[in-house]
Amino acid sequence: IPVFILAGLLVHCVFLVSIFDIYFSSPLVHGMTPQQTPLPPPAKRLVLFVADGLRADSLYELNSNGTPRAPYLRSVLENNGSWGISHTRVPTESRPGHVALIAGFYEDVSAVAKGWKENPVEFDSVFNESKYTWSWGSPDILPMFAKGATGDHVYTFCYTAESEDFGAQDAAKLDMWVFDHVKSFFNSSRSNQTLFSALHEDKVVLFLHLLGIDTNGHAHRPNSWEYKENIKKVDEGIKEIASMIENFYGNDGKTAFILTSDHGMTDWGSHGAGHPSETLTPLIVWGAGVNYPQKVTSQFFEDNFLKEWKLEDLKRLDVNQADIAPLMASLIGVPFPLNSVGTLPLEYLNNSGHFKAESIFTNAVQILEQFKVKMSQKKETTLSFLFTPFKPLSDSEQINFLKKTRLYIQQQKYDEAVSLCKTLINLALEGLSYYHTYDRLFLGLSIAMGFVGWTTYVILVIIKTHTNLTKTVQTNNQESTVLFYSFAFVGMVIAFFLLIQTCPWTYYVYCLLPVPVWYAVVRELPVIQDLATNLLSLRIAQSIGFFLVCTLGIEILVFSFFYRSALTIGLLVFAGWPVITQLWVQAKTTALIWTLLCVLLAIFPLMPVVGREPNISLVIAAGLLTLLISCFSLASLCKSENNYRNNEDLKIHFYQALSIALSTYVVSSTHDSLKNKQGLPVLNQIISWMTLVSSSVLPLLSPTFLFRRLFSVLLSLMSTYLLLSTGYEALFPLVLSGLMFVWINMEQEALQHYGLSLKQKLSVFNFAYATDITQFRQLHLDDVRRSFFFVFFIVTAFFGTGNIASVNSFDPASVYCFLTVFSPFMMGGLLVLKVVIPFVLVSCAFEAIQVTTQLSSKSLFLIVLVISDIMALHFFFLVKDYGSWLDIGTSISHYVLVMSLTIFMMLMNGLAQLLTTKRLELPRRTKHHST
Repeated sequence: IPVFILAGLLVHCVFLVSIFDIYFSSPLVHGMTPQQTPLPPPAKRLVLFVADGLRADSLYELNSNGTPRAPYLRSVLENNGSWGISHTRVPTESRPGHVALIAGFYEDVSAVAKGWKENPVEFDSVFNESKYTWSWGSPDILPMFAKGATGDHVYTFCYTAESEDFGAQDAAKLDMWVFDHVKSFFNSSRSNQTLFSALHEDKVVLFLHLLGIDTNGHAHRPNSWEYKENIKKVDEGIKEIASMIENFYGNDGKTAFILTSDHGMTDWGSHGAGHPSETLTPLIVWGAGVNYPQKVTSQFFEDNFLKEWKLEDLKRLDVNQADIAPLMASLIGVPFPLNSVGTLPLEYLNNSGHFKAESIFTNAVQILEQFKVKMSQKKETTLSFLFTPFKPLSDSEQINFLKKTRLYIQQQKYDEAVSLCKTLINLALEGLSYYHTYDRLFLGLSIAMGFVGWTTYVILVIIKTHTNLTKTVQTNNQESTVLFYSFAFVGMVIAFFLLIQTCPWTYYVYCLLPVPVWYAVVRELPVIQDLATNLLSLRIAQSIGFFLVCTLGIEILVFSFFYRSALTIGLLVFAGWPVITQLWVQAKTTALIWTLLCVLLAIFPLMPVVGREPNISLVIAAGLLTLLISCFSLASLCKSENNYRNNEDLKIHFYQALSIALSTYVVSSTHDSLKNKQGLPVLNQIISWMTLVSSSVLPLLSPTFLFRRLFSVLLSLMSTYLLLSTGYEALFPLVLSGLMFVWINMEQEALQHYGLSLKQKLSVFNFAYATDITQFRQLHLDDVRRSFFFVFFIVTAFFGTGNIASVNSFDPASVYCFLTVFSPFMMGGLLVLKVVIPFVLVSCAFEAIQVTTQLSSKSLFLIVLVISDIMALHFFFLVKDYGSWLDIGTSISHYVLVMSLTIFMMLMNGLAQLLTTKRLELPRRTKHHST
């Protein structure tokens, strides 16, 4: 079997990595020549203000008394600038937002694996093309543009990472820091000749990154007083900086200003997904070369914002976020960033028709350059007779477009030239996408072949070794040799074909993997024939019925990944299970409790995703309920006969109850403290971390009797879970573990019902001696249901309280008992722990069921493997690499989840064995009796 496990791990790793190669390779290409407009630019310098996390509606809407929220910026867009909404793409995170603004391309999807820090790929930016760039702000954003720059003309001034504290008094001080440093920078330049002359050069960029609004939004939500007050402070700061810069340059009218945001924020203070509140950001441009406000009588937009903001009479010019990079390049006359896919928004420019036409022509040529590089790369790695080019932009078409545009510009037909350029840009972008996804179908089919082969093989292994459906069949040696050589030949043909095309080595892995897998399946042909005769001798209707039930079960599981309510349907079916199978006849009370708890648990998937509305009183209620239950069990322990090992056990039980009480107190007091802006109390933080550490050790000290040990595990995990809860999810582990306890009893009834073995007395069952007495039995059809229950409960444990697969349902508030200073890895780790706790409860219960129903864990695992692989094949074809980042992220995480389900279950199984069978002995103090 070790060979089998190794092969399985290898196959799964290949399947897992394949999606990143097939769907998420970097679209960026290199080797283009920079394109620059030949006419003189209107501005010598550009000031870019990025208010991190600022929503469009938060800036433009009026206060309740009708005054503007940002008076200075409002007067700018009404009197001397152009305005609009910048539509960002997902992921609405800071790094991709800034890359789109400053480099002009949307997040490279290969950054999924890099966590959006630093540059996963080299790229060019407006800063890199400028003569000098000075930037002030957050250490998370600025360094990545300095790093990508050639030479040292990009200067950064950052505050420390510790300053970004969600629990602090006021985050607006981050913005004040930036404004103060910019002022002192300009003052110091008067006495520093080199700096003074550098500032007076052409092609200078000043970048102010303002993080306060984002931090306040996370900590207090965007509808809070803090967030709105921060906008007002930023408005005042921008007013001061703008007038100071104008004075510094003697009002020479050569400065352009841009204010925008990298992303918005949801009402509950998160961002990352594609909700309009996250993707709509403000854009206000004024100064040199920028159009004045244009009065209009009517303008049509699908949203009703203009009316709300009282801006119906001023022309709103919407852009895509990546269009801002070419706009900045055009204003100060630097080459367009090489990888930019933005289209220059001409309506913002206050310039001659000639300038506009030349600029957009440069823009079109720059995007066409990328298309050409991409096409030649594909052409080199494909056999000429197999290569299908992108028809609308063949070489002749390209030349035709460029010639026509040049002619129009010479004849001063600027409007025709502009519309032709826009068509060319759209075609080039389509072509880029076409060549980027060129090999997708071919690779996808290879992986699917591998999947189907592997799943078939696992089913055959189960039938052959763990059931008595087949007789052992002798294999014919001569046949197997022929078989081996024919498969080897197929493999060589595929390899040769890939070799001629100089494909990357990963392609060999994906295309050659199905060969050995299918060879293993075909070798088992006698088993398949034997099985077929066996099945035909059974009643046909029964076999088909069983097959249909299996399919339906798996489809419900797949559905539950998209619609959590599918879990509710599944749980309600489970509730009726004792009735359908007549189990309730022999155990009425157990069956009734089972039905009740299934219905209770079915409520959770219908609740809204966690984190939207914190409800601390529910967490406290859950804590008190757990405390009540543990007190009852403590009392029953004290009453019961003296078969317990002295008072040590009672002490441990008492400590666990105490720890639950402490957790409940910490949650409530931390919440109050943060509400009053006093930060996280140090004592609470110490208690939280100590609870976390002790909860992994305490269960190991308790006795190994079945229910006592499981209850101890529940209490320990519950105390940590309470600290990580913000709402109704605190009740989830309680209901889930209640159902698990009943499940263990129900399975005993099922064993007796099918006459597989005698019922054991569970109350005295001991984990420590379980493995010695277990005589493993052959698989029965009912074991397929048992495994399915396990997979279903694991999925319920995952999606029961929300979908972690979305970046968006991550609510930093759930870790505030442990830390409030932003630290992505620490926060991420704690959130993963929160997700894992319900898993551990299910795994421990399943461990108990395996042991009490005398099943080998190996055969159950193989069934689980088949179920999860069939689900994975569904998700492989549902992976998306377009649409909102939420869709992309969700589709990846679904696939990765199901793929790692088996590996994860092996780990969980190991952990469950450790938690149930191991026991730590405390050194006893010997008592001296005085005589």
